Amino acid sequence: MTTETPLVAVSTDLKMLAGHPTYAVTQKYVDPVLELSGCLPLLLPALGARLPLDALLERVHGIVFTGSPSNIEPHHYGHALTRPDSPADPARDATTLPLIRAAIARGVPVLGICRGFQEVNVALGGTLLQEVHRTPGYADHREDADAAIDAQYAPTHAVHATPGGWLEALLGRSTWQVNSLHGQGIDQLAPDLVAEATAPDGLIEAYRHRSAPGFLLAVQWHPEWRAAQDPVSRTLFAAFGDACRRYAQRGAA
Repeated sequence: MTTETPLVAVSTDLKMLAGHPTYAVTQKYVDPVLELSGCLPLLLPALGARLPLDALLERVHGIVFTGSPSNIEPHHYGHALTRPDSPADPARDATTLPLIRAAIARGVPVLGICRGFQEVNVALGGTLLQEVHRTPGYADHREDADAAIDAQYAPTHAVHATPGGWLEALLGRSTWQVNSLHGQGIDQLAPDLVAEATAPDGLIEAYRHRSAPGFLLAVQWHPEWRAAQDPVSRTLFAAFGDACRRYAQRGAA
């Protein structure tokens, strides 16, 4: 690492741990930023409206919007809550949704994973299915909560790249296997987003931005899980790191 190493903000949740409100993110999202993207990860507190967006975006060269057990509150995309027990994190919503829009406008590279994938879609005007497994035509994309963690994160289905798409070109393949640990998914894709991969049931699993000035890629699966052992994950994190370095070099010019 050098003084030119790009700085990458990594989103956190606000949750209660031992009775204390705590900003937290699991290690698996942080380590690949350092080890595979070659960037310095910085944990971003879910400060909501207190977060100084301009000050943050003047200093970082990329942002990772992570997965989380919580769901985006559906009022953010104009829907009513269908599951009263749906886990929520309003502080994270209040942090990430405006940050996504500001980062894209500024050209800061963005990588979205699982909840982060859903957040970008909602921030840009898309909607979500609150219960994919109860939606006709779609499979159950949830993990077995009673299984061992290795089994939960094991590959469970294929994804198919959009023919001739950006992701197909990046990965050099048209299909690959992914894990699946989500109850919600894309309903309507935001107008500025372009699907780059789908599950066998047609659910969107990856997208990019059609015209953003910077890198934006988001995926519904969890490439961060044992990322160094997976060729697709290594390629995704490397591409994100390359984008962060290009962005940092432009700022230094």
